[in-house]
Amino acid sequence: MSAWQEYKKQNNIVRPWDLLNPKMERSTEEKAQKRIDICSECPELIQATKQCKKCGCFMTMKVKLASATCPLQKW
Repeated sequence: MSAWQEYKKQNNIVRPWDLLNPKMERSTEEKAQKRIDICSECPELIQATKQCKKCGCFMTMKVKLASATCPLQKW
């Protein structure tokens, strides 16, 4: 494992391009749905784009990555 991969693993860092990596673990559909349900109730979500104001991520995509975390620790 590279130093960057180890750092990401220790710090739960995900990037948008991680969705393109077939080796990245994906969340189950149920887990992704629970996450997006939590985001939908959050005042930091831009409803029109489903983008988080805190991290800038498009949450409909981010919730699909198993190692992703909410910047507000809601999930």
